[in-house]
Amino acid sequence: MNTPGRPVWRSRVRYLAGTAFAVLAAILLGVGASGPLAVVVPPVITVAAFGVAVWAVRRGRAERAAHEARLTEWAASEAVLVERLRVARDLHDIVSHGLGLGLVTVRAAAARHVIDAGDTACDPACGAAVREAREALADIEEASRHATTELRRMLTVLRRTDGPETLDPVEDLGRVPGIVRAARLAGLRVRLDLGPVGEVSPGVQVAVCKVIREALDNAARHAGPTGVRVRLRRDADAVVVTVDDDGPVGHWTARPGAGHGLLGLNERVTALGGVLGAERAGRGFRVTARIPDGEAA
Repeated sequence: MNTPGRPVWRSRVRYLAGTAFAVLAAILLGVGASGPLAVVVPPVITVAAFGVAVWAVRRGRAERAAHEARLTEWAASEAVLVERLRVARDLHDIVSHGLGLGLVTVRAAAARHVIDAGDTACDPACGAAVREAREALADIEEASRHATTELRRMLTVLRRTDGPETLDPVEDLGRVPGIVRAARLAGLRVRLDLGPVGEVSPGVQVAVCKVIREALDNAARHAGPTGVRVRLRRDADAVVVTVDDDGPVGHWTARPGAGHGLLGLNERVTALGGVLGAERAGRGFRVTARIPDGEAA
């Protein structure tokens, strides 16, 4: 986002009006005090001068209003830039001092190499456990590397001031398999069922991606490495997405979030004229979004 300097109001109304009055005065002086033009020209000059005055007042007000609008837009852009830089600083501090993703990556890689080195000394009875531990560490390493890359990219975007505000492409249904793969890396056993949906408008595609991502994140936090089914289909003039999980695994301790995710989803879906449902389904939880979309194939 590039914010230009503070707008400066420069108006030529005074100069144009002054020039017009000077011309009218010259014409009036050139007519003289006698003759037929001395009777006709002064009233015409008076009307013309009144018209110039009215034009100057209206044009000046319009230019001032346009300047105030530009000034307001500039102030808003400056405020957004300041807030983005503040968020970037806070996020940098959290990543550097709180999350420790780099340490997670290094420790996971080191532990995996230790297991690989000692695998030959392991008896067959523990072979399955070793393989499972190796796969888990590999998933942790890959997920932490991906998270670190994304956080660094986000910091770059937030700190950038010489480019457009929207640097990310708009999400579409082509992102759904990637969202599911990321959830599997987090430990979820996800089954994806994509039915024929035909042509879907861009706004509905974004909403579907948001619903799936939020529902999978909630399942990972509240139920652990549980089974999840994601279904996407078209029902007449609506697109329906459903995410069901099987409930908590073993003695999994839920890690609730801030509680704003489903609220934000509800606002997004409602804005598109749809309905969002979130309810218990047996031991698990079900999130369903039905979004009207008239662009059926």
